Amino acid sequence: MFELDMRSRKPIYEQLVDKMKELIMNEMLKPDEQVPSVRTLATELTINPNTIQKAYRELENQGFIYSVKGKGSFVNPNHKIKDLEKIKTVKQELEKLILEALFLGIPPDELIQLIQKLDGVKGGGERND
Repeated sequence: MFELDMRSRKPIYEQLVDKMKELIMNEMLKPDEQVPSVRTLATELTINPNTIQKAYRELENQGFIYSVKGKGSFVNPNHKIKDLEKIKTVKQELEKLILEALFLGIPPDELIQLIQKLDGVKGGGERND
């Protein structure tokens, strides 16, 4: 399914959450599709089942999966979650790039002009200028 970086400073359960979210957002895991059981995934990745359970609990809290007692966990078909998570990720990436641009000396006015230029090319988003 995927690999985890055991040498990373990021906790294994967080890596697992990120990988599962990526699979869901990229529709590799379809809505209402059953995700691997805790035992199966723990065996496949050779990690503690408690780590998998913690990751699944976090995914459920974030609304990416839901559990059915006695049946397992499934991908949540709610598409709004996918959009909200993608928007959050894009904003975080943009923030890093903007800070880097400012650090390198690009004036804020120039960044604003670039955004306005790109907005005009794209078609204006929600505004109808």
